[in-house]
Amino acid sequence: MTLESEEKLKEFFSHFTGAQRALLMLDYDGTLADFRVDRFTARPWAGVRELLNRIQCQKRTRLVFVTGRPPREILPLLALERPVEVWGLHGAERLYPDGRSELDHLLPGARARLDDLTEALRRDAIGGLFESKPNAVVMHWRGASRQKAREVEARTRVLFEPAAKTEGLRLLEFESGLELRAGRDKGDAVAAVFEEMKAGAAEEFPAAYLGDDFTDEAAFGVMNGASGPHLSVLVKRKWRETAAEVWLKPPAELRAFLARWLAAAR
Repeated sequence: MTLESEEKLKEFFSHFTGAQRALLMLDYDGTLADFRVDRFTARPWAGVRELLNRIQCQKRTRLVFVTGRPPREILPLLALERPVEVWGLHGAERLYPDGRSELDHLLPGARARLDDLTEALRRDAIGGLFESKPNAVVMHWRGASRQKAREVEARTRVLFEPAAKTEGLRLLEFESGLELRAGRDKGDAVAAVFEEMKAGAAEEFPAAYLGDDFTDEAAFGVMNGASGPHLSVLVKRKWRETAAEVWLKPPAELRAFLARWLAAAR
């Protein structure tokens, strides 16, 4: 951890004194767990689940997960003791702790374009790993050789970039993949949760967002502009350019951060 990051962490955690509530928002893949070609095997790093369980049991922190996956996908991977709030599909689908869910409405033209691409890519995945979501089509090339990854990316862009001009659709780049999608992004999800928290709290509260990918940059930007004590955290083994205020290397520094949160929230 850099000296600058440590100073920012000290300042942030000092605001827990006297605060009645706190907000912790976390991405999943790459942040709480290693990436896997088979995403259903991506379980949290050792010790992370236990720390999240303890934070949740304190009942002082609102714990929210923001993921590119469909929200119900991470529940068995997290395997927490209590129901959790998840904003999936990069924020387009909200799953409440009581099991209710809300999905963004898609414009008819966007829906038709996604359906056409889904049908085509199910016939021919152009050498990549195709994934269909309720609001998106996704092409992955994680685990492919460098040459094959370049080929799959080029062929995917030929399909996705013209389609992204359709009203209601946009192209989202992430590590080893492209997603053509509709609906809220992670920044929108963070803003919505933050506004809910502000409406229900008379005093300021500490809030943090942890993520690793380019898709988390929108969330970092919203968190950086938030009122009250806030923190945006890049969780990644290798540094990259980012809007995040703090850089942590997983899994050890991630576990240390969660343990620090647990102690501060006591």
